[in-house]
Amino acid sequence: MPPVTYSQFLRFLKEELAISTASIAIAERHSQQDPGPLPMILWQYGLVTLKQLDQIYDWLEGA
Repeated sequence: MPPVTYSQFLRFLKEELAISTASIAIAERHSQQDPGPLPMILWQYGLVTLKQLDQIYDWLEGA
């Protein structure tokens, strides 16, 4: 995610979508074992809803 820093992305997840640090950590651990985009991993493991996934991709697109 070039123009957006990872820390900005994490801040968005925590502050705008109220995703817990623990949920993000779970997704990060799974992404090390099964590489893929973090938003999709969050969704695949039920850590975000489909609506939140759309919001994430909209945010990434606009960032």
